[in-house]
Amino acid sequence: MSTAAQAGTGTSTWKMDTAHSHAQFKVRHMMISNVKGEFAGIKGTLELDESDYTKSKVQAAIEAGSINTREPQRDTHLKSPDFLDVEKFPNLTFTSTKISKKGEDEYSVSGDLTIHGATRPVTFNVTNLTVPAKDPWGNTRIGLEATAKINRKDFGLVWNAALETGGVLVGDEVHITVDAEFVKE
Repeated sequence: MSTAAQAGTGTSTWKMDTAHSHAQFKVRHMMISNVKGEFAGIKGTLELDESDYTKSKVQAAIEAGSINTREPQRDTHLKSPDFLDVEKFPNLTFTSTKISKKGEDEYSVSGDLTIHGATRPVTFNVTNLTVPAKDPWGNTRIGLEATAKINRKDFGLVWNAALETGGVLVGDEVHITVDAEFVKE
């Protein structure tokens, strides 16, 4: 958000609008193309310091069992102990630890990401931060896009299969994109 848009004072609480927020990922399949998927169950809160966004805090949780890659057999495998182990680890979580301004309407949000019971530091690049706006029902909303890359093995997701022609079935690097819309409480 531009400096002019940060004219407010104080801290406000914003709740993620789950109907208008999405968490997607993509990972290499057989070293040929990307498999994309999403999680339906995402929720979160934003404690927004309206005079200095770098003093804000964000928390998010994703229901691991809501994974959807449009292939039921693959989704069942991803929910199993080979990957997310949703019975043992029902949520993926993120808690911010530091927010830095990178440029006009661009921020770095660093924090602790927990997947499969392993917590690692991750930095999201936040762009497309919108100016707070009223919806037709009188609610104030903001939106943003956050992207990051992680190595799935850092989170204990190590299952793989060697290919006959060389290489592996599942790539290590996972690209994450979160499109979030928040409503001021």
